[in-house]
Amino acid sequence: MPDQEDSILRFDNVSVRFEDLTALDRVSLEMRAGETCVVFGSAGSGKTVLLKTALGLLKPDAGRIWVFGQDITELNERELFDIRSRIGVLFQEGGLFDSLTIEENVGYPLENQPALRCPPDEMRQRVEQALTFVELEHTLEKVPSELSGGMRRRVGIARAVVTEPRLVLYDSPTAGLDPITAFTIMTLIVKERDLKNTTTALATHRYQDGSVLANFRYNPAAGALEPGRSDRASRTRFLVLKEGRVVFEGSQAELEASTDPYLASFVKREE
Repeated sequence: MPDQEDSILRFDNVSVRFEDLTALDRVSLEMRAGETCVVFGSAGSGKTVLLKTALGLLKPDAGRIWVFGQDITELNERELFDIRSRIGVLFQEGGLFDSLTIEENVGYPLENQPALRCPPDEMRQRVEQALTFVELEHTLEKVPSELSGGMRRRVGIARAVVTEPRLVLYDSPTAGLDPITAFTIMTLIVKERDLKNTTTALATHRYQDGSVLANFRYNPAAGALEPGRSDRASRTRFLVLKEGRVVFEGSQAELEASTDPYLASFVKREE
């Protein structure tokens, strides 16, 4: 059993199947407090399934999962409330509710996670703080359709971090964005990691995303990223999935040194 003080997420030989399709095949991994894990893989390799299984949205057909040192493998939805209240999630495309204002979207986790017990009079303040964090404090009364794609993704980050989670899961946070906007999103992800010491798992197909996490740190005085490894950046490792299996786990240097064609396809991919 993992150390409850230090272990944030652990998979032990986890398999997930959908009828005849094996989405995850005997996956084992462990993330400790403050660590960063970048998950690469082609479409259908299991990246999103991995994150959903970590949240308890999908149940494994084999193996066991611990989150914050607690075995969640067989917990029901009600028992998962407390666990999920300590996890932030940015879904693909941001996952905002079209019919809600930006304030309501960001405040949704605070209002709908009973374990958080956020008093109503504190909710707006925390929402404003989260939107200020992503530099969108002026959008409270707007709806998602009034924002650009990059702004919607930033609102998604605000919603992911409004609960001050210990673990944040990002599912393809820069997909479909231009390079400048994508770098803005990655800046916010590094900012959250470095200022709040969150454990970060990021699934992506963009090698640049992982390289930013491994090689940049957030400078609060300048309000921007700068080259160089913070303690947290130096604790970044890379994991590559292929057909649901972990085919690589290691450092950026080890990944770049690999001669395997599948692994090299992620290192060389540019946008």
